[in-house]
Amino acid sequence: MVIRPIVVGPLQENCYIVADEATKEAIVVDPGDEPDRILDVVKKLGLSLKLIVCTHGHFDHIGAVVDIKKETGARVLIHHDDMFLYGAAKAAGALWGFDVDPQPEPDGFLKEGDAISFGSLTMAVMHTPGHSPGSVCLYGNGALISGDTLFAGSVGRTDLPGGDMKKLKLSFRRLMTLPEETTVFAGHGESSTIGFEKRENMFSDELLL
Repeated sequence: MVIRPIVVGPLQENCYIVADEATKEAIVVDPGDEPDRILDVVKKLGLSLKLIVCTHGHFDHIGAVVDIKKETGARVLIHHDDMFLYGAAKAAGALWGFDVDPQPEPDGFLKEGDAISFGSLTMAVMHTPGHSPGSVCLYGNGALISGDTLFAGSVGRTDLPGGDMKKLKLSFRRLMTLPEETTVFAGHGESSTIGFEKRENMFSDELLL
């Protein structure tokens, strides 16, 4: 499995292209901005983009969905509980001073236990509410793509619409049960491992109680 991070947009959001190196089938996770840069990487790697997966509905994670879908025909997937955020992305972006295009209707909805398949690879969908009601992570092949649920050394904020610290605590606890060697690819900032976060995350003492 190949995971190629691309830092996009003014909020420095991590978009990930995840591909089966053998078959060249790929997904893109959280294309938040700069669709031309994302599509250029897809082209240079010779990939066939099958799915656009949104870990949640905040504008900085979905801003390029419409252009990438238009260019590739890839199916758009998001958890239904974040549709109120996905649909309000243009208005939410405007509050932050960003111009965000209206996004296309999703082609399907993610739920706990779904399998995201591309080529010979599969990643499991984990519903991890807290940062938003429909936040999800993708887990498989030794990797966790955590969106804004878990960061290196921190967790996602819960003071935005739909945020819930009690639910985030449960999601954090669940993620900490994954193998310690699991690499965490977060929605912002550097990558980490589950083992490191169990020991060093600034919220571990509070959220693991």
